[in-house]
Amino acid sequence: MRTMKLGTSELEVPVVAVGCMRIDSLNKNEAESFVQTALENGANFFDHADLYGAGKCEEIFADAVHMNDDVREKIILQSKCGIRPDVSTFDFSKEHILNSVDKILKRLKTDYLDVFLLHRPDALMEPEEVAEAFDILESAGKVRNFGVSNQNPMQMELLRKYMKQPIVANQLQLSITNTTMISSGINVNMTNESAVNRDGSVLDYCRLNDITIQPWSPFQYGFFEGVFLGNEKFPELNKEIDAVAAKYGVSNTTIAIAWLLRHPANMQPVIGTMNEERLVDCIKASEVHLTREEWYSIYRAAGNILP
Repeated sequence: MRTMKLGTSELEVPVVAVGCMRIDSLNKNEAESFVQTALENGANFFDHADLYGAGKCEEIFADAVHMNDDVREKIILQSKCGIRPDVSTFDFSKEHILNSVDKILKRLKTDYLDVFLLHRPDALMEPEEVAEAFDILESAGKVRNFGVSNQNPMQMELLRKYMKQPIVANQLQLSITNTTMISSGINVNMTNESAVNRDGSVLDYCRLNDITIQPWSPFQYGFFEGVFLGNEKFPELNKEIDAVAAKYGVSNTTIAIAWLLRHPANMQPVIGTMNEERLVDCIKASEVHLTREEWYSIYRAAGNILP
């Protein structure tokens, strides 16, 4: 698979990340087969969070990949913390971050994370505490790179005021049907709904600061309302995607990811499928370079407008 630099880090990563949020839906043999298929196809970047399966997903992954020192050198691990469903809060306190990372490492059977992200914004975040936690984790060798998820530019600026490390990644919801960060940049100075800037120009900010955007839910519309591929709610979009897919001799899944990869922001989509065939189709997207006309035709077919 084609690779890229993750932010300003030294990490060379595949352009498609494997999300492990649903790996707990697989049995032992299925999980082993899924992980092996990913590795055989160059997808060695695995995204986790302590929230996924209440930690069970990390344990299942570690068993499925047969974690040992040799395996660890061949894979790239990313995990997140900050969402506490047990008490219905977000928690970026120093104590919680440090404790969470220790538990993550134990579940993943590793001594370090290649990348650690703060999972969504915490309204009560004290950036000095976060910075202290990051310094401790880095000096202890437990985390090598740091990032965030769903943060706007000013939230990242607040963190960067205190952090010694760069923010290398920001996970943001983005798909063909969820394009607000793109649409507001196209409809600048217009009075239509698409012109509303809902995220402080986070797309441009990340590009200016070499922060890799990791689109999550790249096949979903709304907020986990369902997938748009093959959905009768999106007839024009699926007609266009299918036509482009036929031209390149690939699946509609491949084109949906290729659409994201075509954007010059150099994004790294996080795919959540546990289906091996769809996984391979997603990976194939790294070999497809859509034309400008194809990209815009798909954008318009999703109901997006051009001023």
